[in-house]
Amino acid sequence: MENAKKPQDSNLSESALQPVLAQAATGLKLYDTATHETSPFTPIVPGKAGIYVCGATVQSSPHIGHIRAAVAFDVVRRWLVKLGYDVTFIRNVTDIDDKILDKAATAGQQWWARAYHYEREFSHAYDTLGVLPPTYEPRATGHIGDMIDLIERLIERGHAYVITDKDGKPTGNVFFDVSSWPHYGELTHQKPSQQNDSAAEVADKMGPSIDQSGDDKYNPADPADYLPDKRSPRDFALWKAPKESDPETARWSTPFGTGRPGWHIECSAMSHRYLDSMFDIHGGGLDLRFPHHENEMAQTRAAGYESANIWMHSAWVTAKGEKMSKSLGNGLSVPSVLAQNSAWVVRYALGGVQYRSMLEWSDQTLTEAQSAYERISHFIANAGEMLGPGEQPSRDEVLAVTADDLPSDFTDAMNDDINVSGATAAIFTTIRQGNSLIAGLESAQANAEVNPFDEAEMAALTNEYRNTLNEANDRYADISRKAVQEDAKARFALTHSNVPADVIDMLTARVNLHELLLSTRAMLDTLGLDPLAKPWNSEDTEGTGKSTKGSVDTEAEHRLLDSMIQHQLEARNAARKAKNFEVADKIRDSLSEMGVTIEDKPSGSTWSLR
Repeated sequence: MENAKKPQDSNLSESALQPVLAQAATGLKLYDTATHETSPFTPIVPGKAGIYVCGATVQSSPHIGHIRAAVAFDVVRRWLVKLGYDVTFIRNVTDIDDKILDKAATAGQQWWARAYHYEREFSHAYDTLGVLPPTYEPRATGHIGDMIDLIERLIERGHAYVITDKDGKPTGNVFFDVSSWPHYGELTHQKPSQQNDSAAEVADKMGPSIDQSGDDKYNPADPADYLPDKRSPRDFALWKAPKESDPETARWSTPFGTGRPGWHIECSAMSHRYLDSMFDIHGGGLDLRFPHHENEMAQTRAAGYESANIWMHSAWVTAKGEKMSKSLGNGLSVPSVLAQNSAWVVRYALGGVQYRSMLEWSDQTLTEAQSAYERISHFIANAGEMLGPGEQPSRDEVLAVTADDLPSDFTDAMNDDINVSGATAAIFTTIRQGNSLIAGLESAQANAEVNPFDEAEMAALTNEYRNTLNEANDRYADISRKAVQEDAKARFALTHSNVPADVIDMLTARVNLHELLLSTRAMLDTLGLDPLAKPWNSEDTEGTGKSTKGSVDTEAEHRLLDSMIQHQLEARNAARKAKNFEVADKIRDSLSEMGVTIEDKPSGSTWSLR
């Protein structure tokens, strides 16, 4: 198998647009599981950030519990990019382990074929839910040589031992000697003198500790760890002899015997390969703290390599308080959830709370996400319609917005350990401000005497006023925005004596609305939720005033649908004028049943699809 799968489309042109760190980057603080503290983020290499996130063990189809971690660290990555960092993002694929081998044998499959099939399923789920492709996506089977080298290094340094048979020949079993590493347990703070945080306490109550033996229903141990030949119950497998049922293709010859890798060794080998000298952040689900990440940290550092500077763990998706997982029988597959909800709604639901908070999954969670989508999409569509053709911000404009250009309450929330809840509140504050401007403009436009200019003339005047405002901003960088706007209005009135004061107020509102629209979409894009970006919108139609996907067939279908619905709206308006509200309500209800939402405005009724 290939060493590492590179993405076909990284979607990270932001890095090229932002070569300099935003001032806001100095305010970023992240919580470190290893220290139990939230502290300023200081990258190892200035201007760069290296992230390694534990990916999927591709034994079967993904469920939303898997995808929650992927979405959480996608948001972390996007925020680092928005701050101006050049991010190297690694997400591994575990394509060989006991479950893959056993399930493949039961199904009569080649183990590697099963692994590849489900790897594709995971990739499709990531793509569907807007998770950016990693910079590199290495497979475990592509790095067997790296793992063997690492194990030999641990043996040479006295931190690992080989199990031999009665003749002194290596059996293929190699264990890490926990007693040789005095720092073992530091990640999960499993020492009497240290205190756990609330999230860690939840995980510890539900999972094992280094002093406990037996199965963990949330994160079962490697079966090789139960072998009686190891020196101590705490020791864990680095390499393990094959089972009789293991096919020849799942066995590798090594100086310490034929076998295959233990569970933890691959992440140490691959993080060192791809992030040597810039390993800033290690991410993964909360259930990986122990034993996986504790063991990984120990073997990496015992080998003389640098482990991650910061360890970040996303909390679980729960169902009625229980961790969601297939092994417990309460996992929801991604396709089953997407069959009932749009991908945008599912992503919003998965990423709508701070990554360290448990996420209770329910119908109410999805209902709230759907409501958020309607509020957001209606504002973006209405603002674009109000501003006119060509005024919907382009993708390049959205990407060019730096963290310093975003509302301070959004930036402060994201810098506060990626507080998505606070960031979302900032987005809806901006949307409320925008809706107020739209309502004011609609009211002004309904009075024909106020504005003697047609749409094209208003668009030209808006651009001229925007230029005047930009010049005022450059001239008075240290005064309030309100004062700058008053200066711009006065200067514009001097050079446009034919434009009434009320129209200049409308121009101000239009410029402000465009800024709020751009800011809203830039904030949403930071969370992977800009409705007009891929994958939510398959074609780039920003700047055209269109809300459809842009193909000729789609536009023709939209025109036909618009004609049919407009006919119904005209009939409804006629019924309302005749005070026949029963008929008007029946038309509205009929359209609603077909997924059409009607909004009544001073300038007339408009429609949108839910």
